[in-house]
Amino acid sequence: MTTPPAPHGGAVGLPPVVAVPQQHTRPTGGTGDGTAVDASGAAGTVRPPGGGGVVGRLASTVERLRAEVADAHAAADGRALVELATGILVERLGCGPALAGRQLADLARKAGVPPLELAADLIDQASRDRFTEVAREFVATATATATATATATATATTAAAAPPESLSVRLRAAGTSLRTGDVQAVADSLMAHALAPLGATAVAVWAAQADGSLALAGSAGFSPEEARRWHHVPPGVHTPATRALADRGPAVHGTLALPSVGQYQFSGGRIAVPAGVNGRISGVLELCWAEAIEPPAPRILRQIEALAELCAHAMEDRPAAADRRYGPGADAQLWELRELTDGLQDAALILRPVLDGDGQPSDFAVEHVNPNFLDFAGRPRSAVAGATLLEAYPMAAEPGGLFEKVESVHATGEPFREARMQLAALVDDVPLRSTAAVAISRHADRVIVVWRPEDDARRVASLLQHAQRLGRIGGFEEDLRTGEITWNDTLFDLYGLPATAVPVALEQLAASAHTDDAHAIGRFLRSVLHHRQPASTAFRLQRADGVNRHIRVVAEPVLDAVGRLVAVRGAYQDVSAQHWTEVALAATRDRLADTEARSAERDRLALQLQHAIMPPNRGPLRLGGLNVAVRYRPAEEEHAVGGDWYDAVTLPTGQVMLCVGDVAGHGIDAATGMVALRNALRGLAATGAGPAQLLSWLNVVAFHLTESATATAVCALFDPRTRSMRWARAGHLPPVLLRRDGADTLPRLGGILLGAIGDAEYEEGHVQLEPGDTLLMYTDGLVERKDRSLEESLGQLLETALRLRQTEDRSLLESRLDHLLTYSSADTDDDTCIIGIEVG
Repeated sequence: MTTPPAPHGGAVGLPPVVAVPQQHTRPTGGTGDGTAVDASGAAGTVRPPGGGGVVGRLASTVERLRAEVADAHAAADGRALVELATGILVERLGCGPALAGRQLADLARKAGVPPLELAADLIDQASRDRFTEVAREFVATATATATATATATATATTAAAAPPESLSVRLRAAGTSLRTGDVQAVADSLMAHALAPLGATAVAVWAAQADGSLALAGSAGFSPEEARRWHHVPPGVHTPATRALADRGPAVHGTLALPSVGQYQFSGGRIAVPAGVNGRISGVLELCWAEAIEPPAPRILRQIEALAELCAHAMEDRPAAADRRYGPGADAQLWELRELTDGLQDAALILRPVLDGDGQPSDFAVEHVNPNFLDFAGRPRSAVAGATLLEAYPMAAEPGGLFEKVESVHATGEPFREARMQLAALVDDVPLRSTAAVAISRHADRVIVVWRPEDDARRVASLLQHAQRLGRIGGFEEDLRTGEITWNDTLFDLYGLPATAVPVALEQLAASAHTDDAHAIGRFLRSVLHHRQPASTAFRLQRADGVNRHIRVVAEPVLDAVGRLVAVRGAYQDVSAQHWTEVALAATRDRLADTEARSAERDRLALQLQHAIMPPNRGPLRLGGLNVAVRYRPAEEEHAVGGDWYDAVTLPTGQVMLCVGDVAGHGIDAATGMVALRNALRGLAATGAGPAQLLSWLNVVAFHLTESATATAVCALFDPRTRSMRWARAGHLPPVLLRRDGADTLPRLGGILLGAIGDAEYEEGHVQLEPGDTLLMYTDGLVERKDRSLEESLGQLLETALRLRQTEDRSLLESRLDHLLTYSSADTDDDTCIIGIEVG
């Protein structure tokens, strides 16, 4: 065999298919001095490769013997073809073998073709086997170039040289090896007869195993040591052959990038093609080149796929595969599979591929349904038997569904198993789904599907195991007659013991517990063993590894038919987390109770302080011609003591100071801030300053002399002689003035709340009061609502105040204040303070 030279440009492309004839010097005689006679009868001198002498003669003898062996093999192949063609003529002509042989020679002479080529043609026409079909294209595309090459070669040697054998003869000779089932002989024949036109230097035929591995069934062109090293490729190893098997298509590598047989001997291109028959992949054909190759043309790739199918036939014909469906053993195989599946306790189907026009499986016929078959859709066995897989289960064609798994197993031979797989059926246009354990395997050309739907008992048992593990519950049973103790795995974990340790008996329980729990364990054992009553107790388990656990044990006695105690069974539960949680909760409850008690005491003191300074109901007071009444309503929650405050006092100058304010916040801090501001304002008012100046000084006090207290306030000074009133506000709501002709708020004078900034100025206003006027000063708790604006709330306050009639009875001022508190629309649950001033 010769390898075509590489074309210019580096990488070697696949050459056109040509037949390079074998050139042999056929020695028909000769002498020991190296003189030989070639096939044409001309004598020539063959110089020994090793020179003269004994070594040279030995080398010449070796070469001559090798040539004789090659001729013997070729002659044997030719005789096999001739004998097979002679047998065909014996059957057709009804004559004897001798006459049929002479008839074959006459036909060849009349047709002008060699007897071997005529014999190959007769065999092709008579057999019409799969080998003939897949090789037809290969022969057709190579015939023209083979003839041209043979003519050129004959001219270069001698005109009388024997004509080269045709490619059809070579392929048919290779086909004789296929019938023997010897894959190694197939590899040798392909290398010698078919792969030379492609320029390949080596070939490997891999057989696919059920576990996903590959076995080297035959090879040619590799050293024996390399073939032995690569006799087996385990699953998961990435090679060109495994890549082609996984992709179910040709894998072309311009240069060898993955490990494979002969990787150091031939580092050039590789082409691996799956070898399959009728959609079932039996192995992979891998071709090797010494140089890099370009991607092959589709015509070349089809020829390689044809050769791969020839290899698949050889692997199918091996003795290990004698049960293939083509032959008299097909029915016997079905009966064997039926006997196998009928003995299974689970539902089983025997499927046979239904091939389309391209020889690929389009569906799978259900050939047999075992007696234990249980359709998860509730249909009888007769509704599935005899149908195809997609007819019985149309929804199996979903992506990733049952049909895809069956197709993959049939193609690759690798079994499929899934513990929980979704199965789907369509009954009366209603989709039904179920979960089952599924196993699929290939047996020759058939596929067996076995499934086991999940039953309630197994699912409940599994859930119970998970519940015991999550709940840290270990079960036990102690046979008092034999002394045998059974623990589950969780109980060994609770005790910190290996699974091979001896379980601890109930009577030895106290030895593993804290000494303070001995009495509780004793009462537990007496209840179970002596009084024969179910009982439970908690104890502290002291494990051998130094870890202490809080355990709760529950047990019940088991009595026989006559009432004798024969066993005890129960469970241990690790309640350490619950115990420490209860300890933490108890400590938290104690701290919370203490905090609540201290908080309640603080609120009680703040409330007492507030009520001591400002009684909830005060009045009526008579101050400088004014009737003054006060109402104070604390928050609904007693602990939310606020900072509302008021004051009404006659100053040394004869003026009456009226003020109301609200310190931000609640509790003791707000109450103490309120007392500080109220007392400071009284002291500042003795200076005779106006309300704006008083608020400016009070702001300095709030900013510098308190604990960051902020507050709003309204301060007014009434002169009884002129009935005039000067007033100022610090972020507070303006007072409301009620007269016989209406009600309105006083103007909103400018002024920031107290304590916000260190230095602030306040605007001062003046109002002339008349006899019968009523002035209302209040805090925001009287009008503030969450669902409306402050302006809307003030408007409602004015409407409520207008409904109150003015009267000469001064005692009714308090009733009007009570009415305002009763019909107040505020909803903020804040303190409320209101001062009513009536001009006499």
